Amino acid sequence: MLSEVRGWLRRRTSSAADWPIEALVEAKGRTTVSVVLPARDERETVGDIVRTIRRDLDRIVDELVVIDSRSRDDTAAVAARAGADVHAQDEILPHLCPLHGKGEALWKSLAVTSGDVVAFADADIRRFRSSLVGGVLGPLLADPTVAYAKACYDRPLNGRRNGGGRVTELVARPLINLHWPQLAGFVQPLAGEYAGRRSALERVPFLTGYGVELGLLVDLLDLAGLDAFAQVDLGAREHRPQSTEALGAMAAQIMLAAWSRLERQGKIEARHDPAALLTQFRRVEAGHDVLTSEVGIAERPPMITVAGAGPPAAHPPTRAGPAVATARRAG
Repeated sequence: MLSEVRGWLRRRTSSAADWPIEALVEAKGRTTVSVVLPARDERETVGDIVRTIRRDLDRIVDELVVIDSRSRDDTAAVAARAGADVHAQDEILPHLCPLHGKGEALWKSLAVTSGDVVAFADADIRRFRSSLVGGVLGPLLADPTVAYAKACYDRPLNGRRNGGGRVTELVARPLINLHWPQLAGFVQPLAGEYAGRRSALERVPFLTGYGVELGLLVDLLDLAGLDAFAQVDLGAREHRPQSTEALGAMAAQIMLAAWSRLERQGKIEARHDPAALLTQFRRVEAGHDVLTSEVGIAERPPMITVAGAGPPAAHPPTRAGPAVATARRAG
């Protein structure tokens, strides 16, 4: 690890216990805070998350917004009843061609929120604690030189304390250490809980798929430098585990995100466009089904270039498209 990163870890890493509610209230002052939950088919957890934030962080959070990302269940109604302001993803900036993925919901949330600081949290967290949001707000409210704060935590899975986070350990961490060693101090670089100053978030592009978190780290590092980052240890976090097939699609999007940033920064010379189709196999009685998924990603420009301007186009660094799986029988 670089000595610069070791020093950053000592200076900029705190824990949830360092940010009790009263300390956050005092540090908040006149800073306005928006909390955003991107949600797709999360009726089982989103209501509890909204109620917990409303109850525990009422003196800190000025806006609590759920971006409903084309849910097929009643996620939007559950979130609204719990006290969130709910926006349908495709109804925000409707003059734009709709894109797909988590990053699209996060980017569009900047158009319907107004907080000086914007915090994001996943909507599938089980046994949610308000410290998962309050913790990442702490460094930003207390220190004006911090532009972006990211959570770290244990990822329990099947009784193992750190059985989760498989895509992080197998894909994201190796890529970061190889190509962006300044970011190697982030324990959970793909964590869905983080907060940033609007002045920074509106000045960087957002990738539309699961590579959004990696893209933000790389782009904000270029924008603000390592010392503008902070990390907060929030203990443990449990969410609904994804299937291995779903994790494979996430990994592919993170690789495409890394490719786009390496190419943009001149760290690689691309001699081909990476394919945006992922082939996977599923064992069935007669052999294997072949599953082909579209894993291409697209990119939205910095929001500051969109406000008050004409309809901007999305800028795809690879291929844009939904990750829709189709299956056929293998011969």
